[in-house]
Amino acid sequence: QVALVESGGGGVQAGGSLRLSCVRSGRTFSRSAMGWFRQAPGQEREFVAALRWSSGTTFYSDSVKGRFTISKDDAKNTVYLQMNSLKPEDSAVYYCASSIDAPDSQLTSRWGYFYWGQGTQVTVSS
Repeated sequence: QVALVESGGGGVQAGGSLRLSCVRSGRTFSRSAMGWFRQAPGQEREFVAALRWSSGTTFYSDSVKGRFTISKDDAKNTVYLQMNSLKPEDSAVYYCASSIDAPDSQLTSRWGYFYWGQGTQVTVSS
């Protein structure tokens, strides 16, 4: 079993920054990856960013590329999502997710992930 706990959400004005954290505990897998997804009211859960734990390879959606950065701290078993230049359309519940052994081609899809956190709200005001 894997447990994921997100933190760091909140309210910020457009142009501001937030950093989300996701602490992973429990079983680890050699080919695991961590992902961030978000879901706004009435919309599908969408991919934001992902990171292959062993290699550090990162993936981003086009909508956040250049503004968001995903990173990890191995010692703390934590993944971060640094969000800069936030826009009102970034407002959503952000979820951390962990895959077991999904290939790179599946890391941008929610179906590539097996474990999910409870979500943290991000609200960007204009």
